[in-house]
Amino acid sequence: MGAEAFSLQRSEWGAIVAMDLPRNVVELLQALIAIPSVNPEGDGETGTSHLGEAACAQYVADFLRVCGARVVMEEVELGRPNVIARFGGEGDVSAQKTRLLFAPHLDTVSVAGMTIDPFAGELREEKIWGRGASDTKGTMAAMLWAFYELKERMTELEVEVGFVGLMGEEIAQPGSRHFAQHHGAEWDFAIVGEPTELKTVCRHKGCTWVKLVTKGKAAHGSTPERGENAIMRMNEVLRDLGRGFMRELQQLVFKNEFLGHPTLNIGTMQGGSKTNIVPDHCEVTLDFRETPELAAAGGVAKLLPVYFEEKFAAGSFPKVEVEMLSECPALDTPEDHFFVKHLAALGAEPVGAPWLCDATWLAKAGIASVALGPGSIAQAHTEDEYLEVEALQEGVVFYRKIMEEFRAAKVD
Repeated sequence: MGAEAFSLQRSEWGAIVAMDLPRNVVELLQALIAIPSVNPEGDGETGTSHLGEAACAQYVADFLRVCGARVVMEEVELGRPNVIARFGGEGDVSAQKTRLLFAPHLDTVSVAGMTIDPFAGELREEKIWGRGASDTKGTMAAMLWAFYELKERMTELEVEVGFVGLMGEEIAQPGSRHFAQHHGAEWDFAIVGEPTELKTVCRHKGCTWVKLVTKGKAAHGSTPERGENAIMRMNEVLRDLGRGFMRELQQLVFKNEFLGHPTLNIGTMQGGSKTNIVPDHCEVTLDFRETPELAAAGGVAKLLPVYFEEKFAAGSFPKVEVEMLSECPALDTPEDHFFVKHLAALGAEPVGAPWLCDATWLAKAGIASVALGPGSIAQAHTEDEYLEVEALQEGVVFYRKIMEEFRAAKVD
């Protein structure tokens, strides 16, 4: 790949308004990076006023049509669509073919604090730089370019190929939830685009966010004995959480051979109103990462409230209010599943991951799902995100290999 810059015409807000068809996968990734698709949800600065996936979705839809696909846009939230594509005519898909879905996400995280131009897609040092280069416009570009290279033969393959560009993965995954609800029965297997170094992530931890609240009694800071300090009560709760509850979760029965033990991160803590007032309220948010074994036992949502209730009933332990903020289930596609074994035979060894992705919601709908793509998760969300050109090109080759060498399978 030469050092010649890829020229784009962009509107004031950054969307591409005119361009020639990319000549290679590097130019395609540059084009995708050039279109801001920052997730508008969540806390903190986004780093840009150009939010949402609509412009990126439109570009991807247009490119898929060039590849010969039938494309529809399904709006999940206002101005935030999924892009859904199928190859082959309405009535010419064999009922005997296995149905394989490629599923990257369209959105990226915030660009605040980046040390490079997040939308330049600069090519230097044999790397493409910009937000989404690794997570996951790189995997999406590799998938799309594999389709482009095979566009004349897509309907001749032993597998029916489909694609969905999912909105909203970075916050709560509404895109994959919506797709799973409305299209889950249409697909047998799914490859979710994430940077896995072309390994097959068949298992990942689930995620449960919890809010804990302790209450006290306000008093003047000069006479703390007249009050009841909610922050001190929360400190007692957190100490016990680490020494007691998490120790219980370290039992072998909750350990997964791919993922290890469940984990806990204390994310935020807020309490009190002024330095000279005894705080009457304190709350923390917790991030639990659950193994499939823990989920099978009811998960944090079941075990944590019971644990605190029993501690309080035993006396000398603060009353704690427990609120489940969100839950995302673990991915647990067995390594001996046909699909995982097929990918392993092609060179993508099965592994686990501590992070989560859209694959879990597709799997919940009955689609055997994994995450697999070029690049390293270590580059995701970084201040100078990039993807190596060699990795991107290897991704194209491997995605083609999956489609071209897919063995016929009986799907239960």
